Amino acid sequence: MTKPFQFTASDVKVEKRETVFQGFFRMDKLWLTHPRFDGREMPVFTRELFVRGDATCVLPYDPVRDEVVLLEQFRLGVLGRDQSPWLLELVAGMNEHGESPEDVAQREGQEEAGLSFSHLHRICDYLVSPGGTTELVHLFCGQISTEGAGGLFGVEHEHEDIRAHVFSAEEAIAMIRDGRVNNAAAIIALQWLELNRSRLRNEANP
Repeated sequence: MTKPFQFTASDVKVEKRETVFQGFFRMDKLWLTHPRFDGREMPVFTRELFVRGDATCVLPYDPVRDEVVLLEQFRLGVLGRDQSPWLLELVAGMNEHGESPEDVAQREGQEEAGLSFSHLHRICDYLVSPGGTTELVHLFCGQISTEGAGGLFGVEHEHEDIRAHVFSAEEAIAMIRDGRVNNAAAIIALQWLELNRSRLRNEANP
């Protein structure tokens, strides 16, 4: 039986590429072709591609108090759905040129929640929606103390308005089940925490 990944990026032929929109984000249109699994060549087809940089997301977790910090903020993409467009999310930010994901984690922890991470546990790197966007997320769990955590944060000239909430790990995990948390980065991180919580707590309380 044929194994996966028989093709690579070098098998894709981009006949033409043009930027159709450039604003805060960029949209490109591509004309391309690639080989098919049955041995034929795919006819040239077009796709629009949302060109967006990589991002870093962090779940702040206090293994001693067994608490997490989640951020509440407005998200335009939720307008029109049958729910509030204010979501509960992770600390997150776009990776700037020359920054490591760990650098971004610490910068955004300060800006968005007033937090410094004593240790960053790498969870995974994942593609957000590879059918239409280039974005890749670097996902971490960041070790903190929740003593004194919470409050209002955000960079005003970037139009950020953020409220940081402290929740028990149990309640945060339960919010996946009842739909109060329904964005991918937070779901993945909280499910990772559910699997690794005992280990993190044991390491913090030897």
